[in-house]
Amino acid sequence: MNRLTFLKNLLGAGLMPAVALASPTDMETEAQRIRRELLEAWVMSEKMTLITAVQMPADSFDFRYTPEAMTFAEQWRHCCQFTVSQLAVRLGVSNPYQARELPKTMAKPEVLNELKVMYTFVRQTITTVPDAKLLEMDDYLGDKIPNWRLLYAMENHLIHHRGQCMVYLRLKGISPEGYLGW
Repeated sequence: MNRLTFLKNLLGAGLMPAVALASPTDMETEAQRIRRELLEAWVMSEKMTLITAVQMPADSFDFRYTPEAMTFAEQWRHCCQFTVSQLAVRLGVSNPYQARELPKTMAKPEVLNELKVMYTFVRQTITTVPDAKLLEMDDYLGDKIPNWRLLYAMENHLIHHRGQCMVYLRLKGISPEGYLGW
């Protein structure tokens, strides 16, 4: 049993009195907690995204429900490029798409590979961005937010497109697998 759990049980109190007695090495910093929570969220996001993307047959990755809409593959391509570019610019990290551009038309294996590349980039960014940069306030949509919230905004953007892709699946007669929960 770790010291915080022992003290909490011993005192029969909430966590706050136990934290006051614990040494700083036992306590998670704000940046560590944020990183842990972000990594947990992005691991689940990757799992749900890959489940959704894999369900579309390879010969339907060029499917679009109307001429103006993005294809199924373009939805994912957009997610990869937008997420990576936003994080790179705002957090000051290297953008892997700066040196290479994704093709406009992508086959299923290419899309799945790029999704994995994007999620690897996000995890690496969460892990390596300096604490000060992670906690720094920055402009976002006319407001100021801490940079760590940008990672949740990018996940929300992915959720939006993942939902669109689920509609694409239904239009092709495929019942999307359900969400796994958190």
